[in-house]
Amino acid sequence: MSEEVTYADLNFQHSSKTENIQNYKNTGKKVYRTTKIEMEKLQHLKEEFQRNVSLQQMSIMNISKDHSTILQNIATKLCREIVKNNKEHKCKPCPEKWMWHEDTCYSISEDFQTWQHSENMCSQQNATLLKIKSKSVLEFIKKILKSSSYYWIGLTPTKTDHYETESDKIISSPWYERSMQNLNEAIYCGYLYGRENVYSTKCSDKIKYICEKMASPVKVESVLNTEVLDEK
Repeated sequence: MSEEVTYADLNFQHSSKTENIQNYKNTGKKVYRTTKIEMEKLQHLKEEFQRNVSLQQMSIMNISKDHSTILQNIATKLCREIVKNNKEHKCKPCPEKWMWHEDTCYSISEDFQTWQHSENMCSQQNATLLKIKSKSVLEFIKKILKSSSYYWIGLTPTKTDHYETESDKIISSPWYERSMQNLNEAIYCGYLYGRENVYSTKCSDKIKYICEKMASPVKVESVLNTEVLDEK
C-alpha cells in the first residue's frame, strides 16, 4: 500500500515537537510536523483575522446606520412638503385629523370636559394635555386656534387662581408631569383663551382641550412612490 501525506496534530500538546520534513526512502512521501513557534504564529494570524472581520462588520453597520439616518431625514422633509398640499397623506406620522408640527402631533377637541377628564381622554390616545415649552410650539398653536375658544392645557393644577399672563410668557410656567387625581372645587387649572392669553379656572369646569404626543418616524416607503404635488 502506498504511503499517504499525513499532517501532524495541531493541538498544543504536540507543539514541543520540532519541525521535521523527512523523505521516506520507499515512498518518497513527506511528513509535516508543526513547531510551537509556528503554532503560535498561526494562532496570532487567526486572532488578527478575527479582529479585522469584526472591524469590517462594525464599519458596515455604521455605514448602514448613517445611510438609514440620511434616508429618514430626506423622507421626513419630503413628507412635510407633501402634507402641505394633502394634510392626511399616508406619509404623515400622526393619527388622522391630528396636526403635525416638528416631532409632535396635536389634536384639538370639539367636546367640553373637565380638566381631569380631558387629561384622561388624552391619555387614552397615548397623549397628554398640551405643554407649551418653546416659542416654535407657541407660534404654531396661535396659528391653529380659534380666537374666541377656551382650551385646557397641561399646567400643573394649584390651590390658587394665579394663571393670568400673556401666552408668550408661559414657556417657563410649571407643567405637570403626571395625572392629578380627585381634583375638587378648590383646585384651579390653566387654560388658553384664544391665541394670546392664559388664565385659570376651577378644574371642574368644562371646556375644550388640546392633546399632544410624539410623532412616529416617517416611513421611507410611504414617500418613495409619491409625487410631491399629489392632491386629493
